Amino acid sequence: MTKKLWTLLVVLIAFMLVLGACNNKEETTPAPAETSDSGKKDDGEKDEKEEAEKETATEENDSPFPISMETEGNAISGGTLKVALVKDSPFQGVFAYSLYEDAYDAEILQYASNSIFEIDGDFLISDKGIASLEVDQENKKATIKIREGIKWSDGEPLKVEDLIQPYLIIGHPDYTGVRYDADFQNIVGAIEYHDGKADTISGLKKIDETTLEISLIQVSPAIFSGGDGLWTYAEPSHIVKDLPVATLIESDPVRKNPVTLGAFVIEKIVPGESVQLVANENHWRGKPKLDGVLVKVVPPTSISVAMQSGEYDIASNFSAAKIEEIKNFDNLEILGRQELYYQYLAFKVGKWDSTKGEVVTDIENAKMGDQKLRQAMGYALDVEQVAEVYYNNLRERANSMLPPVFKSFYDKSLQGYTYDPDKANALLDEAGYKDVNNDGLREDPEGKPFEIKYATAAGDDIAEDITQFFLQNWKDVGLNVKLTTGRTIEFNAFYDMVEADDPEIDMYTAAFGTGSDPSPSGLYSKKAKFNYSRYTSDFLEDTLANINSPKAFDSAYRAEQFRAFQEHMEEMAVVIPLTYRFEIIPVNKRLKNYNIDYSEGTYLHELELTAEEPIKSAK
Repeated sequence: MTKKLWTLLVVLIAFMLVLGACNNKEETTPAPAETSDSGKKDDGEKDEKEEAEKETATEENDSPFPISMETEGNAISGGTLKVALVKDSPFQGVFAYSLYEDAYDAEILQYASNSIFEIDGDFLISDKGIASLEVDQENKKATIKIREGIKWSDGEPLKVEDLIQPYLIIGHPDYTGVRYDADFQNIVGAIEYHDGKADTISGLKKIDETTLEISLIQVSPAIFSGGDGLWTYAEPSHIVKDLPVATLIESDPVRKNPVTLGAFVIEKIVPGESVQLVANENHWRGKPKLDGVLVKVVPPTSISVAMQSGEYDIASNFSAAKIEEIKNFDNLEILGRQELYYQYLAFKVGKWDSTKGEVVTDIENAKMGDQKLRQAMGYALDVEQVAEVYYNNLRERANSMLPPVFKSFYDKSLQGYTYDPDKANALLDEAGYKDVNNDGLREDPEGKPFEIKYATAAGDDIAEDITQFFLQNWKDVGLNVKLTTGRTIEFNAFYDMVEADDPEIDMYTAAFGTGSDPSPSGLYSKKAKFNYSRYTSDFLEDTLANINSPKAFDSAYRAEQFRAFQEHMEEMAVVIPLTYRFEIIPVNKRLKNYNIDYSEGTYLHELELTAEEPIKSAK
């Protein structure tokens, strides 16, 4: 192993902004992220049948770990599932789907989900959820039908007004969240409502107490994955309809006592630290077998010991970097699956115009506006070694903005940015960034000192070292890259700075949880507030529109447009994908019959425990 390899340490950025698309599966078991070997017996030997079962699960799952587990022993009555939310800072605590913006709140929300749809193995909406979907392509209408007898956790019946309520929040002139985007504007009347020219959204029509009709400007295949403006969660109108949208995010129904359609109800919150949930007596699938769920923030530095000592049943966001610490614990089973996720490097080339609600690109005048400079910075990063050596191949270098889990549109033939410092140096020379005073650092094309400000979120105990490794990668090709604020930035503060286009950020590293809709429109269109690089172009807008156009019902055409999008983004290098990852979940063996498959996962109300407390490891 080279000296450079030993300088790598493990976890890149934990930042993960989640696009509020259709949930992976309505109210199935939330699966965290990243772990180790599983299923070892006390004597260190593995049963042949057990091994065969795991090999089969692995092949079907495209993951090095099984996707499900079965635990011997009878289930106890009730009990509390203990979940560790691995995080080095407080969670924000925004418990409304129309308002939350990061994955940590989303992980908590999954236990109290207000999703109205369920999806199948192809991430398409099925008819097995709280509501069903019918699409009239010719007349550009979608019809949502609620099942009979669905109630909120407070006993109020679910009604059409509750399906309409989130649209009225997101589209409201006072809404400051990230979900009023090009997709949302596909709803007839949404723009007029947002601009204050109408009191409601004309395209939303109540047919009866359980049926909502939505008129759309156009219909594309994206609607079957929760796209085209379709919103896949309900909000309790009887609670929030009269609350001002401008201050809704700070209200008690969002921060303290939200009602739910999910298996569990939030009972007690210690802000930023923990959430206690109890069983929802009115859950539509039946009262949960568990008494409740406790979710607590646990620092990355102490999570392995906590899992060993039996403090928690599940570790959410457990880093692959810590696999060696837990792989021999005999109280854990390790599950895994490909994740709807990619990490990326992005360059700021514009601003967000809050008045127009769109991206304004100024690539000619941006410090990072030179295409060859951006490309060189991608080729300078040794992502392959990080993934191979320190993530045990539980991450892999990303070649596009579509995770491999989207098998119909992921294109493995795309090259992306491999580690090639010679090519990086050549590109920088061509662009005129040269070391004119022989100090080892390049000046800009005018011969002036050139410093790049790089922002990244603080992660676990070794995030600083990985960051320093990347800084050294760039220094190796003569680029003077300095950390914004001089250090990695606390998660929430980092997010605020990126969204606000802070002038101290020239580029940053973050990640997206894509949601189940493969369409990139919600992340990269000029109307997408999630478009944090602030890059747009006529070609990009046209291509995104084509992906979500009626012509895209031709799967070959849609695949062609996905390819065009990916090639354009690779060429422009404003956003460079870095890694994909497997979601690895350490699970305590007192949890019975646990499955994390996207389409066949264990429903939350079915979860059971075999002991009063999590099992401790004897190793």
